[in-house]
Amino acid sequence: MPFPPSSDDDDRRPAALPHSAWQPKPASRFRRRPRDPQQDQPREQREPRMTRDPQASSPPPQQPAPPLSATRAGPQPPRPAPTASASTARRDAPPPPPPRPPARRQGNSRPPRPPRRLFGRLLRWAAVLFIWGVASVGVLVAWYAHDLPSLADVSSATRRPSLLIEGSDGSIIANYGDLYGEVIDVSELPPWVPGAVISIEDRRFYDHHGVDPLGLLRAVVVNVQKGRMAQGGSTLTQQVVKNVFLSQERTLKRKVQELLLSLWLERTFTKQQILTLYLNRVYLGAGTYGVEAAAQRYFGVSARQVTPFQAAVLAGLLKAPSRYSPASNPDLATSRASVVLNAMVENGVLTQQQAQQALATAPTALANASKARPGRYFSDWVMEQVDDLAGSVSQDLIIKTTLDPTIQAAAEQALAKTLDSKGPAANAGEGAMVVLTPDGAVRAMVGGRSYANSQYNRAVQALRQPGSSFKPFVYLAGLESGLLPDDAVEDAPITISGWSPENFDHRYHGQVTLRDAVANSLNTVAVRVSQRAGLQQVISVAHRLGITADLQPTPSLALGTQETAVLPLVGAYAAFANGGYAAPPFGISEITTRDGQILYLHQQGEQKQVIRPQDVGNMNQLLSGVIQSGTGKRAAIGRPAAGKTGTSADYRDAWFIGYTADYVAGVWIGNDNNTPMKRVTGGSLPADVWREVMLAAQKGKPMRDLPVGETDDLIGRLLRSVLGEDSPRPSNAPYTNPLSASEEPQELAPQQPAPEAQRNRPAPLLNGTIQPDGSLTHQQVIDLFNKN
Repeated sequence: MPFPPSSDDDDRRPAALPHSAWQPKPASRFRRRPRDPQQDQPREQREPRMTRDPQASSPPPQQPAPPLSATRAGPQPPRPAPTASASTARRDAPPPPPPRPPARRQGNSRPPRPPRRLFGRLLRWAAVLFIWGVASVGVLVAWYAHDLPSLADVSSATRRPSLLIEGSDGSIIANYGDLYGEVIDVSELPPWVPGAVISIEDRRFYDHHGVDPLGLLRAVVVNVQKGRMAQGGSTLTQQVVKNVFLSQERTLKRKVQELLLSLWLERTFTKQQILTLYLNRVYLGAGTYGVEAAAQRYFGVSARQVTPFQAAVLAGLLKAPSRYSPASNPDLATSRASVVLNAMVENGVLTQQQAQQALATAPTALANASKARPGRYFSDWVMEQVDDLAGSVSQDLIIKTTLDPTIQAAAEQALAKTLDSKGPAANAGEGAMVVLTPDGAVRAMVGGRSYANSQYNRAVQALRQPGSSFKPFVYLAGLESGLLPDDAVEDAPITISGWSPENFDHRYHGQVTLRDAVANSLNTVAVRVSQRAGLQQVISVAHRLGITADLQPTPSLALGTQETAVLPLVGAYAAFANGGYAAPPFGISEITTRDGQILYLHQQGEQKQVIRPQDVGNMNQLLSGVIQSGTGKRAAIGRPAAGKTGTSADYRDAWFIGYTADYVAGVWIGNDNNTPMKRVTGGSLPADVWREVMLAAQKGKPMRDLPVGETDDLIGRLLRSVLGEDSPRPSNAPYTNPLSASEEPQELAPQQPAPEAQRNRPAPLLNGTIQPDGSLTHQQVIDLFNKN
């Protein structure tokens, strides 16, 4: 039976439930919809909800639901008690269907948001990101600005000292370090000089304020179109900053500082001042900085006098100084200059006709630029000595050298021509040459056939077997032990500890004089003389005259099987040309600063005599016969000269070293990989090169005899007169070779050490006369020596 309504009952309580089963629901945070009044009426008395006629024009009016506040506040009118039929009907009514569960979403998709709401969110996030970005950039700029370089003096910059190397005639041979020219204001230059630079590097130079966004965008477009870095976006102001204040590293810090300093430069200096600074500090190749130094280096004129084409060449160097250098790549330099001239036409600096006229002057304009300076090997050799002679280099220096550009050019040309014309057929690929004065001054040095292809200086660094060109030290040791040029020595087979040297023609001539043995380079005689004088004495003589190699007392030493370099070997021959004095080679005569302060001055000092006067004359007699009628006949130059040929085993090295009263010169020809040549001897290609160079060096000089000295001592002359021997000839007298020597002898391997008993054998002769006890005469000693 239903309970009567109570005043405490809420209108939301279901009337059909017993009081004991009802529990108040917790308050919801959502406002509930107002209750429908029809729910309090029996089901039969309720109006149907969907009774609206579909044809009706308007829906039937609905009674407004009482407000929620009205149902909760104030006294409620008594509700009529439900009748039994109503209660029974409500009880018998089927329960309402359960609510449908909400449709599940497909995947993680969300219902689309309204477009306006999404745009607003994006706008808010964009504003936030912009604010944070501006703040971050501000912090970054402030951080890098704190570390900016000092701007107190724009004109000061750290650079390497400039080393200017001059020849003996004052001409410039080479530049090392950073070479800066005279500072020139842009107003002093022809208009096409700054015009060429602006046209090819920064056309909007007068329109931007240090940074050119349009130019940067244009560079990006061009680079994207071409698929490579074809164009840069830096302005001239940025390049000034990079060259003067900053390094060349590619980092974010340097780029930010470059932008800041560019803006500062534009606010502090005028455009003309910035352009002047740029043209005087930009690097233009070959160690030159600024247009003045580059114009002097490439064209031999001041930047005030350059032509439009030369200005275009200088501007073209800015892209790649080494690649477009007019000295090494004149064709590429001309091609790049043509691009610059077209840019000048587009920028209004030149007319089309003027550009064509300028391009027509290219061959004349590049004549001096493409002319290579001689003496690159010499310059490198000199540079290695500067620190030892003048101390640590911290300022610009002028190095005055002994090099003669005329002789140097002749040596380079002769060696290259011989190797190019005759080298391929003879399998001769490389060579070296040194020319000295008798006092040791280096007049020419060629370290190879092409410095551009190889900077390896074979005149100084390569160690090669000298072959028979080492024999003069053997025969000088023999003269010091008492032998004379006309003494007879046996040319016959000889074996020392299993080693048997042979002559080049495999023939033996019996009794021959030292004069004949030297002229024909007889190997067995040289070995016998070295054994007679003592191997240690031979080494002592070689070192005394200037050989620096570590020589070992082996029997094959007499045949030049131990390696040495070209320069010291040629320097050792200088003692024969200057009367017997030591002459260490030197190339630097003076080192001064730019203001004339002398840091080093070569002083000859007191010369040390290393050969006795009588031995000087005798050696000149022996070596003169080599050129007059011996193995070096192809080196004859029509004036007194002496020398010696040399060929190592299997024709791996070929030498000719000779001298006059004015010059000493030596030539080596061979291969870097030590492969044999095709029968190239010292009397062939090396003698040809020597002759050509010496003719050029001696041109215009008076003819002079070689030093004579004392050709024999008093006791020797008395013995010769008693024994009926011929008196010795003067050193410059004509010499007739009794043997028919047509080719240079060859030293044979293998090398074998001499037995200990034969090393440093005491000399049986004293001053070419008799033993101290007077037991043997001079001729008896010679006969005994030949038997041994």
